[in-house]
Amino acid sequence: MLAPRDPSTPSSHRLVLFAHGAGLASSHAWMTGWAARLSSLGRVVTFDYPYMAAGKKRPDAHDTLVDAHRAALADARRAHRGPVVLAGKSMGSRIGCHVALLEKVAALVCLGYPLVSQSGKLRDEVLRALRTPILFVQGTRDSLCPLDELAKVRARMSAPNELFVVEGGDHSLALSVAARRTRSVTQAESDDDVLRAITTFVTRHAR
Repeated sequence: MLAPRDPSTPSSHRLVLFAHGAGLASSHAWMTGWAARLSSLGRVVTFDYPYMAAGKKRPDAHDTLVDAHRAALADARRAHRGPVVLAGKSMGSRIGCHVALLEKVAALVCLGYPLVSQSGKLRDEVLRALRTPILFVQGTRDSLCPLDELAKVRARMSAPNELFVVEGGDHSLALSVAARRTRSVTQAESDDDVLRAITTFVTRHAR
């Protein structure tokens, strides 16, 4: 069961701009499923980065991704005057952090932040530069975001930051069979737990 809407803030009051990951278009089932869940928080807008819209597999250059994200934000804001939350899956969450350095938004929600690149480089500079409140939602089996490394980065961050850990979750927050058995939870129940954490965070920072 999804978390109830916050009665103190009409859901139309918030805008949630939801960005996809490197390999998932906004139309992918994972994205549409989470967009539906996040709609309990406000008006959810998704978009595709240029490379994805063109049917390409290789992501655009960093600056192109940031520009496209900012353009999507500007378009969504034309019909919206309330607080804005930038939510994203993996790469989309990382680019959202860069956008938050350039645009005023109320909060950031990162679903599987890719702290470590495929080459092993630590992507922490943007996090240390942030001032926008940020929530990390990370699975314990996510090799792109070792929780011990994230803890070190969070200790050096100036922005208010929180972490919700999905025990047994991978980079897409999917539980392993063993984790479901050990925790006696279904994937849907785990996702509901995540949504409750996001709701609490967003209610606090994007009123």
